[in-house]
Amino acid sequence: MTLLGFALSLTMPCKAEPADDADFAALQADAKKSFHDGVTPFVKTYCTECHGDKKRKGGINFQPALKNPGDAASSKRWKQALATVKTHDMPPEDADNQPTDEERQMFLDWMGKIKFLSPKDPGPFVIRRLTKVEYGNTLHDLFGVEPAVAHELPDEVFGEGYLNTLSPLQSEQYLGIANEVLDRILAPNNAPPAEVQKRLFGKSPKPGTDARAAAKSVARSLARNAYRRPPSEAELDVLVGVFDLARKNKLTYPAALRLMLKAILVSPQFLFITPAEEAESGRDIVPLDDYQLASRLSYLLWATMPDAELSVLADNGKLHEPAILKAQVKRLLEDHRSRALFDGFAAQWLGLGNLESKIFDTAKFPQMTGEMRSAMYDEARLFFDSIVRENRSVVSFVDCDYTFLNGTLATLYGLEKTVTGPEMRKVQLTDANRGGILGMPGILATTSLPNRTSPVRRGVWVLEQVLGEQAPPPPPNVPALEKQDKKKVANLTLRQRTELHRTDPVCANCHKILDPIGFGLENFDAIGRWRDQDDTGGAIDAVGELPGGKHFASPKELKVIIAARKGELARNLTEKLLAYALCRQLEGYDEIVVDHLMETLANDGYCMQTLISEVVSSYPFVNHRIQEQVTSSSHEK
Repeated sequence: MTLLGFALSLTMPCKAEPADDADFAALQADAKKSFHDGVTPFVKTYCTECHGDKKRKGGINFQPALKNPGDAASSKRWKQALATVKTHDMPPEDADNQPTDEERQMFLDWMGKIKFLSPKDPGPFVIRRLTKVEYGNTLHDLFGVEPAVAHELPDEVFGEGYLNTLSPLQSEQYLGIANEVLDRILAPNNAPPAEVQKRLFGKSPKPGTDARAAAKSVARSLARNAYRRPPSEAELDVLVGVFDLARKNKLTYPAALRLMLKAILVSPQFLFITPAEEAESGRDIVPLDDYQLASRLSYLLWATMPDAELSVLADNGKLHEPAILKAQVKRLLEDHRSRALFDGFAAQWLGLGNLESKIFDTAKFPQMTGEMRSAMYDEARLFFDSIVRENRSVVSFVDCDYTFLNGTLATLYGLEKTVTGPEMRKVQLTDANRGGILGMPGILATTSLPNRTSPVRRGVWVLEQVLGEQAPPPPPNVPALEKQDKKKVANLTLRQRTELHRTDPVCANCHKILDPIGFGLENFDAIGRWRDQDDTGGAIDAVGELPGGKHFASPKELKVIIAARKGELARNLTEKLLAYALCRQLEGYDEIVVDHLMETLANDGYCMQTLISEVVSSYPFVNHRIQEQVTSSSHEK
């Protein structure tokens, strides 16, 4: 239990090393001055009357953020404020005191400086439990058992986060799986050893030799693989203690080793990704050792333990060398196991995690069978994989002239005559409205309602998941379109009904940002089929205008506008991948790290392998903060 408590613990904030870069210090000083001279008066004049200590409308209080503007919690508050000030939602229109356009712009400009209020800090190395997929894959790589041996574990809930707790029920489940694995790979008592058993345990010691020393040697080998690092002497003592206990209870040598291996499989060192060794005292920030780096890299790209090559590099202390680390990234991406990057990261980024269980009106959309949903998911996976393997620009995610289809999915594209059979294959597209994630049926379906499209959902998805902007939160108590007077809207298209909804000034500011994007995709129905009329029989009107006077009248024209925003596309994807790789939300100094990554990516045409390689080589990925040990939660996956 002492070991378990250690492995479950995370680290408590402490003062990180101050940045020694003169430019950073100057930028930090400028950010503090701008905050004091401009932002503080702005917030006190226009915000704290409703959002201060005395009154907290919507549960929002800016006083803590004014006192500690660089804190992580404050950063979230400032980003919320940015979204509302940018859209003129705040102060509300009926407020007596309104900022000028110049004052609003000053506030928005300062938001770009908030990152400089944070010290140079890579954050902690997050100790977390293996996910169900990672656990099954790791058992497979260790013992050759099928990953499905872990099927009884509950699935992770997208958005719930990496987990670092272990309930009594879960402990029992892990114990049951460990017993099943051992039954599969080890021979029954007194039976000839199985091949895996010979590999794991070696030969039994001859009578008269030191069986305990032999057991310790076996423990060292087993733990090195299972813990993804060399075990400490204290950890070996615990395992040998299990062996001793078994021998005292008259178990045979192989049976005692079996019990020792079971102890390894239910240990926190196996179930959690843990540090390899104690850091030097007196240091706040240290590089990851090569064992931590190997595990962080392997579980990111393969969702399993480091393989032999990574392990040898870690043993030799070579993995942290920049050229070797980047070469290993390329090697791992070329392996079929790199599919894990889509299943773990990209499916969440694109919102496809709930596609399998999403409810659709079966009378209206009988096509949404299990086969169709599977094909939709595979289309996105193969498309993502092609961009990574071919090292294409991130712009290809939006503007591309090919996809992957089988006969089932081809019906939604109107290509059922040319694409047949169950096999997914690459298909060149001639319709410029298709190609890329904006016209992909799986994504269009996940951003729809069960019985119709949702321009607002699609607009929010493009804004947040593709461009990385913060959509303003909806005001409270706003009725849904379905609550509109049915007689009044009977002959209106969905666009007309939504525009009627926008006549409410409370709703107008948000909708003027979200609706144009969503209506630019209205030619695609709720499951991604092309149409020229909506459900009322009215003609689809996909005409819109984005900030900056960018006009479009079709999905293909909208795609061109969004694809031109290369820097925003790349930054958004970089931020999301870095957060996923670190197992935590980005904050403070992380934004400065992303700034540096963007310079490198821009010089390389925003190529996808470069993006992944730069994330893996980044300051917070290869370093971590030393902290006091406490229990905490971590970032969503």
